[in-house]
Formats: sequence, structure tokens, C-alpha cells
Amino acid sequence: MTQNQTAAPPNPAAFSSSPDVLAEVRGRVGFITLNRPRALNALSLPMVRALTATLQQWKDDAAILGIAIRGSNKDGVFGAFCAGGDIRFLHQTGSDGDPQLEDFFTEEYQLNHLTHHLGKPYIAFMDGIVMGGGMGISQGASLRLVTERTKMAMPETAIGLFPDVGGGYFLSRSPGAVGEWLGLTGQTIGGGEAVAFGLADGVVASAQQAALWDALAGDFADAAALDAFVRSHFEDAPAPATAQREAIDRVFSLSSVQAIIDTLEAATDDWSQSTAQTLRKRSPLMLHIVLEQVRRARNLSLADDLRMERDLVRHCFHGRADRQCNSETLEGIRALAIDKDHSPHWKPARIEDVDAAEVQAFFQSPWPASGHPLASLT
Repeated sequence: MTQNQTAAPPNPAAFSSSPDVLAEVRGRVGFITLNRPRALNALSLPMVRALTATLQQWKDDAAILGIAIRGSNKDGVFGAFCAGGDIRFLHQTGSDGDPQLEDFFTEEYQLNHLTHHLGKPYIAFMDGIVMGGGMGISQGASLRLVTERTKMAMPETAIGLFPDVGGGYFLSRSPGAVGEWLGLTGQTIGGGEAVAFGLADGVVASAQQAALWDALAGDFADAAALDAFVRSHFEDAPAPATAQREAIDRVFSLSSVQAIIDTLEAATDDWSQSTAQTLRKRSPLMLHIVLEQVRRARNLSLADDLRMERDLVRHCFHGRADRQCNSETLEGIRALAIDKDHSPHWKPARIEDVDAAEVQAFFQSPWPASGHPLASLT
């Protein structure tokens, strides 16, 4: 049976949750399909709530051995996992001062934490685009499956944000200075590179995904048998970016953003020049914040990292008094997705002009510990 033959979703009547999050149980596995293909399955607040409710229910159901999640595309299933959070929603609610913005981040980060603590196999089919919020709902999986079509990134510095949804936690645990490189540049990597950098567990051929997905509904003795069955489908894949590991570690382990950009711009090789040009397009303030975020996160638990990121995202949308109506993040989203002029007016405009005191201010929580929105996470 080909993938095209199995691409059409099953009868919607068999599903629960919401129109954008389809959920069903077959055999002893719960199956989730993100079903917002025209938006590349970008997460909305209703989707976050539907995912949380479904995972909570299945987490506590002893009859369910494991959970699998995939995305859909305009032609069927697979091919696109999740492009992140709904940035148009973030721009609108952030511009209007809508409290749903606060709800979105609090509940999304709670969902991210939950995916790490399900206590049973959680299998993420990370085909196609896997970015931002898509990483947040897949990095907690016990089996993170990528394909030759995977395009993985944490590109938030391009919109004046930082790699949130636990990005500090999982990027900081990549080898060497790969986390700093991915977080600052927003570089897109493929499936083989994701495995090499500790952001995926194995490559499965895209043409084999449908058969593997359907086979998960079979008869498995226990969770270990389910895990072993999935791993038996892994195959090798190229990882071209690993050729730059020495340069990545040497440059992105430097002590500051200024040292990183100076070193890159002083070099004459193509990789250094291209990387420097990329960094010069990103939010200078966010570059400094991301470097601090990733390095702090190396010594934090997931719960503490998410609390730190909840503080950071609050500051990103509210910021200083003189940026209340034009935060770095709102400006970045405007330039990329609203006006689409791709010419954000960053404040400050240059890496050299970022105030170290302002960077540190982002790491000061606006809430007392007992009143933090994520105080209950452990």
C-alpha cells in the first residue's frame, strides 16, 4: 500500500478533540493528527487546549500503551508537522493587549512540560516543517522520528523573539556549541543533522511513514516492544552541517555575541561570511538574550527553563515603557508576516549598541516565585 493510498484521514466521526486536533484510539495506541494544514499546523490556543486535554486523558489511561502524533498537509497526512505558534494571533493579541496572549504562552509551556512527562512512549512523526512550537510538542517525545524531508529550525530571532517552548533546555543539550548556533542563527537543518545534533532519535523514510503509523495499532506486548518496533525502522541519512562542527564549536562558544560576530566577519571563508550576514539580519537585542538563555539553561531543569522563558516572553511583548506599542517581537512579526516588507526596525539596530543591563533585565521575573504562572511545574 502506498502513502498516497493511506493519506486521507479516517472518518472524522471516529475522532474527538477539535477540528484542528484529531484524536482516536486504535489498538492500544492513541493517535493525534494536527489538522490545520493551510496554516502549516501552526498552534492556536484551542489547539493547545485540545492537545493538553487529550494527552492528560491518555497519560492516565492504563489501557493506552503509547501515543503517536503527526501533522497533515493540503493533500493529506504527513509532509508538514508544525510550523510553530500562530504568529498572526500573537501579533493581534499583543497589539491589542488581549489577555489571551498570556493564556497562550502559559498553557503552551504547560503542554511542552507535559510531553516530557507522559510516562509512556510518545512518538512524534516530525516530517516536513518542524519549527518553533512544533519543536515544543515534539522534543519531549521518547521517539522523535524525522525524514529526508524534515526542515527543522528554531528561527525566532528573525521575528524579534527567542527559541522558547523549552528551546533553552533542548538546544543547550545539543553537543558542543550547536545550541548557540541554532538559537542565534535560526539555521534550518535536515533529518540526519537533527539526529546528529541530539534533536531526533532516528530517520524513517517518508514513504514508510504511513505503513509504520498504521502498524502502531497492532498487538504489542508492552511499551518496550512498541519502542523496539519503531526503532527497527530507523535508517541512515546524510548530515552535511556536521562538517562545520569544528567551526561552530570554535565560534559559538565564544564569550559574547560581539566576539562571535567579530570572529565571523574577520574570516574569509564562505561559511563564516554567510553566518555573519545572517546574524546581522536578526534582532541584535534578541541575539544577546538568546546567548544568555541557552547558557543559563544548561544548568536548569526543564521546569525552571520554562519559567525563565515565560519571564522572557512576557518582557518580549511588554518590554520597556518606550516600546509598549512597538516591542521587538511585534515589530519582527509585522515585518515578516503582516506587512511582509522584511525590513524590521530593530531597537537597537546594531549588535554593537545593545545595552548589557537591558539584556539582564529580561531575566528578572515580573512575578514573585509563588505567583509565577508556571509555579506548579516540577
